[in-house]
This record gives sequence, C-alpha cells and structure tokens, in this order.
Amino acid sequence: MLGTMPTRDRLIAAFVAVLWGLNFPAIHLSLEQFPPFFLVALRFALLAIPTLLLVPRPTAGRRWILLYGLGFGILQFVFLYLAMSSGMPTGLASLVLQSSAPFTVLLAGVFLRERITARQGAGILLAVVGLAGIAAHRAGLAGGATLVPVLLTLCGGLGWAVGNLGNRRAMQAQPGDPFRLLLWMSVVPPLPLLALSLLVEGPAAIAGSFQDLGSTQGLLALAGLLFTVVVATLVGSGLWSALMGRHPSSTVAPFSMLVPVVGIGASWLLLRERTSAIELACGALVLAGVLLGSLRRRQPDVPTTSAVAIAATPSPRPVSPSPSVVVAETLTGAPTASESTASASVRR
Repeated sequence: MLGTMPTRDRLIAAFVAVLWGLNFPAIHLSLEQFPPFFLVALRFALLAIPTLLLVPRPTAGRRWILLYGLGFGILQFVFLYLAMSSGMPTGLASLVLQSSAPFTVLLAGVFLRERITARQGAGILLAVVGLAGIAAHRAGLAGGATLVPVLLTLCGGLGWAVGNLGNRRAMQAQPGDPFRLLLWMSVVPPLPLLALSLLVEGPAAIAGSFQDLGSTQGLLALAGLLFTVVVATLVGSGLWSALMGRHPSSTVAPFSMLVPVVGIGASWLLLRERTSAIELACGALVLAGVLLGSLRRRQPDVPTTSAVAIAATPSPRPVSPSPSVVVAETLTGAPTASESTASASVRR
C-alpha cells in the first residue's frame, strides 16, 4: 500500500509524524511553566480568537461541534496534561494515548451501531493486553504511585474517542471542510477550561505562571506552546489533510504509528527520559493491535472523515467507510478531513 505513494508524499507523511511526535516534548516544556488546565485553555485560546474573527462558522450542528470540542479539546487534553504534570513520562504518554483507537471502535459499536469485525476485535484485544501490561508494570513502581498518570492518560484517550464521534457527526452534516471544523472546535474549550483553572489551580498559580517568562524555562515554555499551536496543529494538520485528499486513508494512516516512536525517541534524546524494556515490549503490542485493526481489503476510496489525532494535537484527514479504518485514523491526534456517511475515527 505504501508503494502507491510517491516518495515525496511518503517523506511528507513521515515529516508530519515527526512533528506530532515532537509535540509531546513541547508540551512537557510548557508544563514546566504553566499549570495544566490553564495551559490547555491558553493553547486553544490562541486558535479560537483568530477563528472567531476571521473564519466563517461551519453549518454543522452546534451539538456535534460541542461534542467534538468537549471530547477532543477538553477531556483529552485536560487528562493528558494533568497526567504529564503528575509524572507521566513524555514518551510513554505518546504511546498510551493511542488507546483512543480501540476506544473509538468500541464507542462507535455501542453508540453508532457500527459492526466490529473479527479483525478489529483481535486488534482491540491485543492493544488492551499491551496497555494492561504497561499499567501493571507502572503499578509495581514507587508503591503504585506511577499508575495514576497512566490511568489519567487512558482517560485522555477515551476523551479523544468521544471527540471522534462528535467529529464524525459534524462531518456528516458538513463534509469537505475539516480544517474549518477543527478551528471552530477550538472555540469550545477556552472558557470552560479557564473557569476550571481558576477553580482548581487558582488565580495565584495563573498569575505566577507569567512571571520570569524571560528566563530560559519561560522562553522554552513559550516556544513549546507555539510549536504545539502553529507547527504541530496548523502545519501538521494542513499537510496531513492534503495527503489524505490525494491518497487512500489506508495508505496514509499507517504513518501515524511513527508518532509514539518519535515521541519516545525525542524524549530520550531531549529530556533524557528512559522507557523500560517491558514498557517498550507492551507498547509494541499496542501498536500491533492498532495496525491489525486498521488493515482491510483494498476497496474503492470514498471521501469520508476522521477525527484526528495528536495526542497531543489535531490533524484533519479523511477516512474510508469501513469501520476498521477508525483504528488507524485515531493514531495521531490531529483533526479530520472530508467524509461521506460512513464511519470515522480525530487525535496530539
């Protein structure tokens, strides 16, 4: 399948995966300066303000945009940022967030009545075994204290899956304009998250985060925030959406599995984080399960939509009607592309 892509497009797909993988160390740098809930509000406010001023509102139903924003924008990143600020290793976070893929398939089966194939079921089971292995390993470290960040990250993956359902419904109502939908999804999180930050973190913590922004830590935090918003979300999403418009989703989507590879490697190189052999082995099971669930027989490509992936960042891209593609489409954490009335996946 990959052979059908020109070398140039394969390099672009790999480049986007690198951007999304580097997004996790960027989040880590920002969390060194800003409290997690306020940081999520700030991240989406930087997108929401120009969107309100410059981008026409989508015609998709408001309830689906709200569901998309609630799941992908609020729940995913609240739990992810809280997990990382509570000690979740950066590279491991990029891997465990891939739990959004099996969660999306399961939620689509329950709420959208999409049929789960035997191959998807086997892929989900394999991914669950890998995630359970990571959780069991972390439960045995530091008296079990390291398990909580893993569970929080899993909650982030579930939130991403909820957002995928809203994204699919919105794209069914307004196919062909995923980037505008992504931008308007970003309007949902800022005010609720600012209120949550004021309530939980307090005005003093928010005000304190703006002190010493000229220091090395402060400048790195700002650089991480800009990377997340501009490079990973806007540039990465735009390039991915273009690729999904030129090639079948099943050809492009496997490149998103490079994201946790880059995330773990970048965390080791830049942050000196080490991932144990057990966690790497369990992580390989997770990725194998996601890949198994995404494989399908070659079918004529029909324009559809998927909710993104980043895991830390949204990236638009279309998906094919087969529910099995839901798994592959949720890998990167970046929002969606065009869609028909079939199943979708929406993402770091």
